[in-house]
Amino acid sequence: MTASHGKLIVLSAPSGAGKTTLVKALMERDSSLCFSISYTTRPRRTGEQHGVDYFFVDEQEFSRMRDSGAFLEFACVFNNWYGTSRAHVDQLVESGHRVLLEIDWQGARQVRANMPGCCSIFILPPSTRELERRLRDRSTDSEEVIEYRLGKAREDISHWKEFEYAVVNDELPAAIECLQSIIAGKNTENRTGNDRIRHLAEALLG
Repeated sequence: MTASHGKLIVLSAPSGAGKTTLVKALMERDSSLCFSISYTTRPRRTGEQHGVDYFFVDEQEFSRMRDSGAFLEFACVFNNWYGTSRAHVDQLVESGHRVLLEIDWQGARQVRANMPGCCSIFILPPSTRELERRLRDRSTDSEEVIEYRLGKAREDISHWKEFEYAVVNDELPAAIECLQSIIAGKNTENRTGNDRIRHLAEALLG
């Protein structure tokens, strides 16, 4: 990353931690933030635009890009491939943008290996009880799905140490302010080596 102000920010979280709300708030408050547009083999849905929602390609083109090392990360989800273009991210960063990449911990691990200078942040819920409440308050999932998501969240949280920073999403305004300070390079209290963060993560994992 050669730009003086550009930066790649990788954000991950377990389901129910409030990542979507945080990302939306960050985008509204910081005009220098932009999303990286992913490549996908998924068929285009009504209203979606190539180069706006995704870069839509066929499996042959995706395979060619993957085999040539064009992706910072890639994954197959429900028989469709998704990938983050190295060239696309580099172009945005070199133009001075702060690029926000919202992916799971597996994708984040790939990105860190391919772009070590990125800033990686993991969002933690304040407690397992609050995490369960948030999942249930959605009122869209069956009990079986909720139990699955809780188990998956625990697995995701177990990878928190792999990230450079961890932010507890307890009070939304405070979490947003914390994320902004990390992105601005003015936060050292939320590094994953911090005892307060470590104690909370250990409590979440039981």
